[in-house]
Formats: sequence, structure tokens, C-alpha cells
Amino acid sequence: MAQSDPVLFSIDNHVALITVNDPDRRNALTDEMSARLREAVERAEADAGVHAVVVTGAGKAFCAGADLSALGAAGGGEAESRLQRIYDGFMAVSNCRLPTIAAVNGAAVGAGLNLALAADVRIAGPAASFDARFQQLGLHPGGGATWMLQRAVGPQVARAALLFGMRFDAESAVRHGLALSVADDPVAAALELAARPGAAPREVVLATKATMRATASPGSLDNEQHAFAIRTELGPQVYSIQSPEFAAKLAAAQRR
Repeated sequence: MAQSDPVLFSIDNHVALITVNDPDRRNALTDEMSARLREAVERAEADAGVHAVVVTGAGKAFCAGADLSALGAAGGGEAESRLQRIYDGFMAVSNCRLPTIAAVNGAAVGAGLNLALAADVRIAGPAASFDARFQQLGLHPGGGATWMLQRAVGPQVARAALLFGMRFDAESAVRHGLALSVADDPVAAALELAARPGAAPREVVLATKATMRATASPGSLDNEQHAFAIRTELGPQVYSIQSPEFAAKLAAAQRR
């Protein structure tokens, strides 16, 4: 695997490390990166020697969100399917049968915040920041952000983030339950934590996560609730992408 690949994959001590790898563009999500992220997650799930997954970003950012030009393209025909392709990678993390940890080394913005929220656990580096930013871009939240944020931090803090633009640094993320802990080297801390399921029988690890997914809200699996949130958000998000306000923001961003 070349270091120029959009997603890097390695396995050590029964843990798969997946790195979104476009540091010059702050690891912004494109169709290709999302597809490769899904492939990496599926590769980890298919490997009987992998018991847990750690996801991180190359360079200074974790993930700066969906690439704005890709979002602009989603405003054309087949908008819903285009958006779903952009979100496909973090949905693979969300649906992963293995335990997942996001090592948030820097900014997690918009769809990048979704990628962090898709993991079971988040460990923040000192420079980590968590910023929904949908509203500031003139976008309706998508990818299940409304559900994932409320699950992580509760309704009031989620509304503060999505309606009032509240962002979180590493310490406030821990304080509000958005991250488990802060570590100088979040990848090393995540790998250390992931080594625990790595040392356990894989069948027990898989069964425990499946049971927790079923008992989080008895009557439905948590990933079914996530899918419902995506369907609910999709129409308003497509409408917002097709608005003149978003087109103006996209044009301004592309001139920079």
C-alpha cells in the first residue's frame, strides 16, 4: 500500500489501524475516499485475526468534512445517491461489527465529526476540535448527525452544537461526553485501548458489541435508528444544498 493512497490500512496485535490520508486537503471526504474507507472497514471485518479497529487522520486534521466540490456536485441530479456515496465511509464505521475507536488528532468538522461519532469511542489529542458547522455552511445536517450527536452528548448539548454553533475543544469534549479522554498521542492511546479486545476471543468481542447494539434501545438496533435518522435528514439536506445561499458559499470557498 502506497503512502499516497487515500486510505491507509495496517494490522498489528489484532488491531486494524485505518488512516484517512489526504493531509493537504485536511482529509476532506470525497466519493473515492469514502469508498476506500468502506473497503478498509470491510477488510478488517473479514479478517479473523482483527478484533478491533482504530480510525484516525493523517497530518494535523482528523477530517475537515465532506469536500465542498463533492457536495456541490450532490446538488445536481441524483442528489440523494450522491450524498449517500459521500457518507458511505463513516456509515461503514458506524455499522462495523468490531469495536471501533476514533483517534481524533485534530479538527473533526461536519462529516468529519460524523466519522468520529460513528466510532464506539473517541480519544482526543490536545489539538482536537469537534465542530458540526453544518448551519454555518448553510447546510442541513446529514449522515445521521442529529441522532449521533444526541446519542453522544444528550439533547441539550446536541442542540447547542447543531442550532447554536457550539464547538468543542479536547477538554470540553471529554466534559460533555463527546470524547472518552485526552491523550498527547491519541493513536497510541487508542491502540493501547484496542489491544484489550485484541487479547480477547473474537467471538466474545463480536457478540458483546452485537448485544450492546440491541440493548441500547430495546425494540430496535442502534444502526437501524441511525439509518432512520439519515432518511429523515436526507430531504432537507438536499434542499439546502440546492439553495442559492449554499451555492454562494461554495463559490466563495472555491475562490480562496
